[in-house]
Amino acid sequence: MSSIVLSASVRQNLLSLQSTADLLATTQNRLSTGKKVNSALDNPTNYFTAQGLDNRASDISNLLDGIGNGVQVLQAANTGITSLQSLVDTAKSLANQALQTTVGYSTKSNVSTTIAGATSSDLRGTTTYTSASAISNVVANGTAGGASPVTSAITLGGIAGSLVGTAGVDGAGTAAKLAAGLTLLGAPSATTIAANSAPSDGDVLIVNGKTITFHAGTAPAAGGVPTGSGVSGNIVTDGSGNSSIYLGTTAAPLATVGDVLKAIDLASGVAKTVNVAGAATITGSTAAISAGGVLTLATTTGADLSITGKADLLKGLALTTSVGSGNVTVGAARTTAATTTANLIQDGSTLNVDGHTITFSNAHVPAAAQVPTGSGILNAVQTDGNGNSIVYLQTATIADTLNAIDLASGVQTATNSAGVAAFSTATGVTPSSVNANGTLKLSTGTVTDLSISGGTGNALAALGLNGPTNNSSSFNAARAAGVGGINGKTLTFSSFNAGTAVNVTFGDGTGGTVKTLDQLNAQLQANNLTATLDSTGKLSISANNDFASSTLGSVTAGGAIGGTITSALTFSTASAPVADPSAQAVRSNLVTQYNNILAQITTTSQDASFNGVNLLGGDTLKLTFNETGKSTLGITGVNFNAAGLGLANLTSGVDFIDNAATNKVVASLSAASTSLRSEASALGSNLSIVQIRQDFSKNLINVLQTGSSDLTLADTNAEAANSQALSTRQSIAVSALSLANQSQQSVLQLLR
Repeated sequence: MSSIVLSASVRQNLLSLQSTADLLATTQNRLSTGKKVNSALDNPTNYFTAQGLDNRASDISNLLDGIGNGVQVLQAANTGITSLQSLVDTAKSLANQALQTTVGYSTKSNVSTTIAGATSSDLRGTTTYTSASAISNVVANGTAGGASPVTSAITLGGIAGSLVGTAGVDGAGTAAKLAAGLTLLGAPSATTIAANSAPSDGDVLIVNGKTITFHAGTAPAAGGVPTGSGVSGNIVTDGSGNSSIYLGTTAAPLATVGDVLKAIDLASGVAKTVNVAGAATITGSTAAISAGGVLTLATTTGADLSITGKADLLKGLALTTSVGSGNVTVGAARTTAATTTANLIQDGSTLNVDGHTITFSNAHVPAAAQVPTGSGILNAVQTDGNGNSIVYLQTATIADTLNAIDLASGVQTATNSAGVAAFSTATGVTPSSVNANGTLKLSTGTVTDLSISGGTGNALAALGLNGPTNNSSSFNAARAAGVGGINGKTLTFSSFNAGTAVNVTFGDGTGGTVKTLDQLNAQLQANNLTATLDSTGKLSISANNDFASSTLGSVTAGGAIGGTITSALTFSTASAPVADPSAQAVRSNLVTQYNNILAQITTTSQDASFNGVNLLGGDTLKLTFNETGKSTLGITGVNFNAAGLGLANLTSGVDFIDNAATNKVVASLSAASTSLRSEASALGSNLSIVQIRQDFSKNLINVLQTGSSDLTLADTNAEAANSQALSTRQSIAVSALSLANQSQQSVLQLLR
């Protein structure tokens, strides 16, 4: 072929035709594949870039399946929460039904008392007076104080047959005298006190207000007592006059009568205690055993010595002839004078004067410095500054009692200065006095509602206040009926089932006092109590419906009653509540239904799974959003069975028995609802995140694929135009080649 010689025009046309054919082939290939870059030979940069974009789009597309499954897991959990919320609401409706059903107890724990004349508008009631023969302000006529008329100077108390000089059981004729060395504890013998007279562990002697306590066993070592206390032999003293005597044991008795004498001297102030490095030295004792073996009580500086203790023990010490386990009081060098009534008024007796209390006591009259702050002493009367007082019988006279009555009724006032009370007559009134004939007279002045009730003991009779019929238990200056005796009295209840403790004062309803039933209930409500009053004046205070199963005054519930009202009124003892069988049966049925719902809550939470993942069963869901695995979302599940929601099966007879028990269940259900709503919110938030990332991934795939196409896809319009142009060009090239060939043929024709 190399020997063939083509003309320049033919060769040029042939090259043009070949080029056109190549271009036409390329255009036809692009039109057939739709791509302008079909291999790295076409455009290496675009080819490999597009391939990278397609690969990433493919990886993300593969992740979409996992994201779609995650969406379904979240929707399954959300569906489960919706069902659980419905079940919790159903359980709550059962609890509310228990709150609305009949109270589970036919009788709730309560205390009650009757207030004469009390109404719902005035709980104080009225005080009426039956001494129709009372004249003006004279409470009792005739002879006062029994067979002998009383005068203001007569002593009300004193110790009957009290001791003078030496003390003995029966005087010089006793069969056995006591010696200082006699043992107090042990088998009866010549050197021990008889068993029934010997002190026991825990027995106490009170000497001028100080205590001597007997203990079994041996005294502790000096280093084993508190700072300020000390040990001397068998005696431990606290440094303030109080002491303990250690008796030893029956087999090895220790304490002796001499130890008791030392302790008595220590308490009375005759002896003193010096503590050195924890060891007590008792010095200055003047108590002794006389030559005849008779126990004597020195009175040099202790003229008012008073000893109170078990009668048998004091008899064993030759201080009284009384016997028995009850307490008696004896004194040193007290004579029975013409003005001594020999316990005319008993120790512990009380009078109630217009709501204030006068208490009579055989105790030693304390010094002014020994009474509490705000109290005071005048002669034999100690006042607390609020109208209440103590009359000390050992030295008290009728005049002292009249002062105490006047103080309680407001006829007199008391002012305290440096611990000493001064009594003064109120303006416009006349103090109490005793008539010339011995009749006790109580002036009322402006105090027209004077009322005295007998309280306890024989105080009324001793004062000649036994009335015209000699059997009355309360007296008054002649007047009409007045406000009941609880006026000014306080009523207290300790905290009942964590409520607010009650402390109210009955009065006219002003200044914070309580008058009406509504006012009382307002005070009781915060302590889970309620009060009712019937037509007879019976006031009942009981637990409210919330705590119908609790007992007032019990250790677990509290609510003990107290206050000064208990000295004027007698309240019943709180009894345990009485269950209502029918009501409790209804409540027990509600417990069974409630437990069934809890079982459904547990099974529902177990069924809320998708493809083996349960976000309500404690599983964890992890979703990956990009091809590198760096963009992820972890969703931690919860355990929303009944226990996980804080709900426990109820027990019949324990739960739903009253409103308080039911309210605890309602509170737990409310907490469960809150947990469900909180988790639903969290799941909704996570579902929104997953769906957003799902849409993002789909859109990103489209972006990647579009970018890849832009790099590799052919422009079909342009390629179609190119194809037409190249076809035309090819036709022209063929024609041109033909013309070129014709030119050569013409030359050949000439050669022929």
